Amino acid sequence: MSQEPEDVAGLRAEIDQVGRSAARRVDPGPGALVIAITVLVIMVAFVLPWVGAARGYDVLLGQVPTGVDVGLLPRVFAWTAVGVGVLLTALTLVLQRWVLAWTCTLGCFAGSVAGVLSIWSTQTTTSHLPGPGPGAGLVLAVVGVVVLLVRWVKLAASRSGL
Repeated sequence: MSQEPEDVAGLRAEIDQVGRSAARRVDPGPGALVIAITVLVIMVAFVLPWVGAARGYDVLLGQVPTGVDVGLLPRVFAWTAVGVGVLLTALTLVLQRWVLAWTCTLGCFAGSVAGVLSIWSTQTTTSHLPGPGPGAGLVLAVVGVVVLLVRWVKLAASRSGL
């Protein structure tokens, strides 16, 4: 067996370290722009009405106007949309880690389910009268979270060797 010189062995170790570091990273490429625009759309959706006269940030902060009945699901979706759709997505774009991309994927899936159920719950009542219905902001936020889900699934599943 031949011995490698010290400089070659050091170079090999450095290359291996770079390879391990690259294996933990995700590169969204041009898709990062789509993700960033979708985050902006979700943030704008919080200014629009969600349920009746209640805006998204009112639902998020629990400051719903009197007379407007907002159930639990829109509140859960509001926190999920902000936590996963805005904050965790921004953190993932900055740090570019695979584990965060998968966390965003799972969080956006949960947010999508909560969002669709919150739209459904605003249309449903216990009487024969229809509910107040979802506002434009709620629908826009749900569409934004679903778009994020699709983008994160594509990005997280694109890792080779899985």
